[in-house]
Amino acid sequence: MALDSRTIAALAEHLENAELGARDVTKITDDHPNMGWDDAYAVQDEIRRRKQARGSRIVGLKAGLTSFAKMKQMGVDTPVFGFVADYMARPDGGEIRHAELIHPKVEAEICVVTNAPLTGPGCHVGSVMAAVDFVVPAVEVIDSRYRDFKFDLKSVVADNTSSARFVIGGRSRRLDDLDLRTLGVVLERNGEIVAMAAGAAVLGHPLAAVAMMANHLGVRGQHIPAGSFVMTGGVTEAVAVEPGDTINARFQDLGAVSMRFV
Repeated sequence: MALDSRTIAALAEHLENAELGARDVTKITDDHPNMGWDDAYAVQDEIRRRKQARGSRIVGLKAGLTSFAKMKQMGVDTPVFGFVADYMARPDGGEIRHAELIHPKVEAEICVVTNAPLTGPGCHVGSVMAAVDFVVPAVEVIDSRYRDFKFDLKSVVADNTSSARFVIGGRSRRLDDLDLRTLGVVLERNGEIVAMAAGAAVLGHPLAAVAMMANHLGVRGQHIPAGSFVMTGGVTEAVAVEPGDTINARFQDLGAVSMRFV
């Protein structure tokens, strides 16, 4: 790695303070242009450690930049991985305080809960299918801490893939009852449709994102434990929200998820 442990700890504190204080910062590769992928994930790991040390629980894993639309929107071609903590959860139909965030955007996601561990390398979609307990719909609120959305992929990884809030709603369904590739999603803002897509927009199959996550973790000596909540990434491009906006995401066969920004 290019960065020493002291620098990694300082960057983690810098980025987490930006998240918790809703304060934007410039991308960290401006000051650390030689930062590598291992450095970026090391910063993310340190943010995770900081949260756990304060008593926060890590309640889920997430894949980011997995939809072809989102990759095009962000100008990248590689998914990234992060986590969500308990304080990020909000109830279905509830309120989210816009002032606690910097420039939030929402994206509808197909999520799964596992009933068996997934370990890479060598994990594939069939492995994930065998390990999925059930499927649930969600909306993730992402909130990059980088000023004017000027960032590169390593900076995004270090920033825990812009994790901010998430809402689980609808109803859970068994995987055997669904075709995730053709499962349709409609995202509405204030009653108007702003995005539509199907599950295949996520790497051809949402579970491909889970397999990629398991393989990514396997290289780092980690795995996806049984009982994990995994967000497979936004099906559509991310949509910006303002105070007063109401968001409703409708998922074929899975119901709806809604929230209001105040």
